[in-house]
Amino acid sequence: MRDKQSITLSDKARDRAIVSIRRYFDENMDEKIGDLKAALFLDYILVEHGPAIYNQAIADATRFIEEKAADLGAVGYQSEYPYWEASKRKAKP
Repeated sequence: MRDKQSITLSDKARDRAIVSIRRYFDENMDEKIGDLKAALFLDYILVEHGPAIYNQAIADATRFIEEKAADLGAVGYQSEYPYWEASKRKAKP
């Protein structure tokens, strides 16, 4: 997966991101921007900052999976050959 393309978004997510960027500029900056500028800004964010965000998400997911896998032995443990032990407990008054 090395030399992978920059992070891409679905068309729907890209359109929503552009609307969000335009709104952010409208409400928080001193200038309004159009779809083209918002799209270029989004491309910059995806190429420049996207990998750092993606890598952190992968690290978080890896840590989560490793924690769950560490518990698997205890959570999923089953006693082996339990029949005779169970029958001994039943036989005692």
